[in-house]
Amino acid sequence: MPDGPTTLITGIGELVTNDPSHGGPLGLLTDAAIVLDGAHVAWVGPADRAPDADTRLDVEGAAVVPGFVDSHAHLVFAGDRAAEFAARMSGQPYAAGGIRTTVAATRAATDDELRARALRLVTEMLGQGTTTVEIKSGYGLTVRDEARSLAIAAGLTPETTYLGAHVVPPEFADDPAGYVDLVTGAMLDACAPYARWVDVFCERGAFDADAARAVLTAGTARGLAPRIHANQLGPGPGVQLAAELGAAAADHCTFLTDADVAALADAGVVATLLPGVEFSTRSPYPDARRLLDAGVTVALATDCNPGSCYTSSMPLCIALAVREMLMTPGEALWSATLGGAKALRRTDIGHLTVGARADLVVLDAPSHVHLAYRPGVPLVRGTFRAGQASAAFSALASAFGSDPEESR
Repeated sequence: MPDGPTTLITGIGELVTNDPSHGGPLGLLTDAAIVLDGAHVAWVGPADRAPDADTRLDVEGAAVVPGFVDSHAHLVFAGDRAAEFAARMSGQPYAAGGIRTTVAATRAATDDELRARALRLVTEMLGQGTTTVEIKSGYGLTVRDEARSLAIAAGLTPETTYLGAHVVPPEFADDPAGYVDLVTGAMLDACAPYARWVDVFCERGAFDADAARAVLTAGTARGLAPRIHANQLGPGPGVQLAAELGAAAADHCTFLTDADVAALADAGVVATLLPGVEFSTRSPYPDARRLLDAGVTVALATDCNPGSCYTSSMPLCIALAVREMLMTPGEALWSATLGGAKALRRTDIGHLTVGARADLVVLDAPSHVHLAYRPGVPLVRGTFRAGQASAAFSALASAFGSDPEESR
């Protein structure tokens, strides 16, 4: 049975389905159309064979791509670290300790202040084509502040991640083992009801392999699926730990040995690359070509956060991946859509096939290549998220006598 009003989007010059049955990983169709039935895709094919629908939108030759899936973001925080960014641009190296500045501001903020900031960023992301976002905690680092951060995140996305093990807070500076006990005990008890994932920053200046294993094992025992910040600041044990524990994703993956690359491929762990971080910290970029050639599944995400990468733009990350990480435009788009879905172990998003969630982006361009070809240009004409159209489509739809409901 139909689950809502049907919408025919026609006049699509290039449709990226990410369905290899149409040829190649992107499953490109030209002169295409797609029918949305409420929150889901009901039909995909040539425009001249499209069925009727309640509402019709002609996008006049524009490219349509799946909604971006941002599988790594830190959106619940307070404060500003622009001065730290300026210092990095003057030559100061990036280190993990700056997180503590945001922790102090976040603890002092009200729930309403934290919620308003996170909502503003989610809305900003939607305007740039992101229809699914993962949100981590990690800027509270007390039982109360981690739990309220995740409660706020859970009001914005089902993809919430418990990151109590971000860094050791100042009050535990002389007792890091005691903080791990808190993260795996009372803090986990308070946070697990609001989280789907458990994460840990396995890095120098944060948590070593033994502590990271304890955190991820405890979270898994409470029903949370593991993911990990790994090998960002230098070689380390994070990627191997991700493979050992069957993590969904190892994120950053900047400094990898041949054994690390093999472990990712053999274990089926997604390597989530975050080129905005390297752009914002003047650090070496990950070698995406090496990972892809080894058969590793690659995702792209923003890592939107106030310290190391304060961008919400998946199009920017696509352009950086192409320019700096030796990805083709098609590979970068796939990684920003279906790759992100795989990093979240989701099968309903990241592609435009019958039955998928109706998340799609209409570009003000004839081809997906323009996402990298025209960096910095606002190419997102509008979005559909779970079949709900953004306000950008209201005027176009009114020409056919039916306005799509505005996205929340």
